[in-house]
Amino acid sequence: MRRGVTTVIAVTPVIAALALAAAPRALAQEAAAEGAEPAEAAPEEALPPAPPPPKATSLDELLELVRQGFKAEREENQRREQEFRRAKEEQARLLSEAEATLAREEARSQRLENVYNENEEELASLEERLTQRLGQLGELFGVVRQVSTDTSGQVWDSLTSAELGPRKELLDRLGRSKELPSTEDLERLWFELQREMTEQGKVVRFTAPVLTTEGDQVDTQVIRAGPFSAIANGKYLLWEPTEQKLRELTRQPPTRYLSTVGTFEAGGNGGFGRLAVDPSRGSLLNALTDTPSRQERIQQGGAVGYVIISLGIIAGLLGAVRWAAITITGRKVAAQRKRDKPDRGNPLGRVLSIYEENRNADPETLELKLDEAVLRESARLERFLWVVKVVSVVAPLLGLLGTVTGMIQTVQAITLFGAGDPKMMAGGISEALVTTMLGLTTAIPLVLLHATLANSTRRITDVLDEQSAGLIALRSEQANA
Repeated sequence: MRRGVTTVIAVTPVIAALALAAAPRALAQEAAAEGAEPAEAAPEEALPPAPPPPKATSLDELLELVRQGFKAEREENQRREQEFRRAKEEQARLLSEAEATLAREEARSQRLENVYNENEEELASLEERLTQRLGQLGELFGVVRQVSTDTSGQVWDSLTSAELGPRKELLDRLGRSKELPSTEDLERLWFELQREMTEQGKVVRFTAPVLTTEGDQVDTQVIRAGPFSAIANGKYLLWEPTEQKLRELTRQPPTRYLSTVGTFEAGGNGGFGRLAVDPSRGSLLNALTDTPSRQERIQQGGAVGYVIISLGIIAGLLGAVRWAAITITGRKVAAQRKRDKPDRGNPLGRVLSIYEENRNADPETLELKLDEAVLRESARLERFLWVVKVVSVVAPLLGLLGTVTGMIQTVQAITLFGAGDPKMMAGGISEALVTTMLGLTTAIPLVLLHATLANSTRRITDVLDEQSAGLIALRSEQANA
């Protein structure tokens, strides 16, 4: 029994010593884990393996190990406490410095804000004083800017720039300036205004670069008629603001305008001459050059237009021939009425010849023969008049046909390209309008011509009927006597 108790008593101090020896090691591991938490993000490095802990071989060695563990733990705790105190003191120092810096900056900000407010008040006061002292100079400044801007646009588009050169830089600078112009700038502005007004009232001859229709630039002697027109070598020139040069028109205006250029160029600077000028400074010239000629108008009518013109020419020629023939025949008939001897060279003479040849025939036979002769002469007089009449009726119908085909082309263009571009529809609309115009232009004269021919023919036929009835009545009286 005593041996068992001794064993229990001996084992119990060993377990307690092992527990005490394990406690400092656990605390050291927890401290190492806490110290390693902030460095979790640091890259892992290969650490050398920890040396194996010493092993106690007896209770005295175990007790010594426990005592050394407690001592090392106390020293480690004291070191950490000292580090914590130093860190706390450093943070307190940094906080104190930050608070001092914040106080200085706030004081500086307040000082700058006070200076800014004072400057604002002083600036407003100075601006008010400046406005009061400027007086009418402020209005002058506004007028100078407005006049400079307006004059810059006029000079840029003016023909006088072809002779005087570019002047836009000064005017643009004055127009954009936010400061009062100097006396020199005002004098230059006044000079440019006066020079522009003076040059616009002159007709001058000078040499300037001209852009030809082939794309070349040639120095040419140019005549400028004020700000309206410029001519050279018998042609009109147009001012190009983007290029700041004169250029030849791709197509000159009609002859009635172009014919004045040559005589005006030959007149010299001191003489007087007629010249067609463009008061719109280029717009009318562009409109005239875009206006299609007579041949282009006819081409716009298409095939229907050519058919109308062909029929009109044929009917017009036949009508003119018949009008000349009927006129001559009418004069011959009028001359025959004044003579007693019949002349077979005119319708009335041939009718009278039938009477002379059948003088002894009975009235009924004579009447039939005379009616036959009158009908024969009427057919000769009315020959080809139907052509004039038919064409005068068909021409408007052909014009209507051209209108329909032109509108069909317009609808097709709208279907394919939409209605956004009017030029795509211009061809069909032009054909519709031109064919209608050609049809009416052809029909109206032919209607008048046919009416004239029919009236002249009717007058001659009435004379033949009148003479024929008179001859029959004379023969009836002779037969009854």
